[in-house]
Amino acid sequence: MSNLDKAGTFILGDRNVNRLGYGAMQLAGKGVFGPPKDRDAAVAVLRAAVEAGVNHIDTSDFYGPHVTNQIIREALHPYPDELVIVTKIGAMRGADGSWNPAFSAEQLAQAVHDNLRNLDLDVLDVVNLRIMFDVHGPAEGSIEEPLAVLAELQRKGLVRHIGLSNVTPTQVAEGRRIARIVCVQNQYNLAHRQDDAMIDDLARDGTAYVPFFPLGGFSPLQSSTLSDVAQRLGATPMQVALTWLLRRAPNILLIPGTSSVTHLHENLAAAELRLSDAVMTELEGVSGIGIA
Repeated sequence: MSNLDKAGTFILGDRNVNRLGYGAMQLAGKGVFGPPKDRDAAVAVLRAAVEAGVNHIDTSDFYGPHVTNQIIREALHPYPDELVIVTKIGAMRGADGSWNPAFSAEQLAQAVHDNLRNLDLDVLDVVNLRIMFDVHGPAEGSIEEPLAVLAELQRKGLVRHIGLSNVTPTQVAEGRRIARIVCVQNQYNLAHRQDDAMIDDLARDGTAYVPFFPLGGFSPLQSSTLSDVAQRLGATPMQVALTWLLRRAPNILLIPGTSSVTHLHENLAAAELRLSDAVMTELEGVSGIGIA
């Protein structure tokens, strides 16, 4: 079993969490839509994660929709005191499985209440506002209106802390003028490095950065350099990619997802891997290869 203490901890909101967490997106069906093929296996993965020391789980009620949060509740409720569950609002699923913006005050309030109900919570630890100006990545535009709605829900006591997802540096700065932002969740990995400067800025401010698709997402990282390093270290390419992220900056919190207990433990074992400065420099060359 992995010793997650070796990966260190960081403050998320007002809680100290292990830097290796778990992302629950893959617990839903194909395309993050509908139920999983094996619900019992999904429950087993969540329980194994918590047993291994994971105390930061990332989810959303638009995974499924509703499915993932309901599985989390079945597997883990009543929740351990140390567990921090982070969710997202700002999107909704179409009947065809499409990902659509859901930014109106009514939609945002409904999303918070859906998360509360399906997770069986009285208050949500952290809610990320997912910006959907472009479903494929960050795009400029004011986030003041939807973020003000979320801030009001926070004032009502339904949300403890607020984060942002799929955002630009300009939007992070705008968001900070409206509410305290405790984390930013964007796509980032060895090959997608657009947020390098943002990560460093957030680290100086003590704000968590949570990369989604740390392993490439729906199109996994493919790199001969990554594979060669992994072979030399007796590790998997994905373990090396995760360890690189842990070394990249102290404020990075990882949420690799999987529906397999075996794969879960492989991911968590990245906490025990060590990369030399020379290897870190070698891996820097992976940036720019793109995702295959």
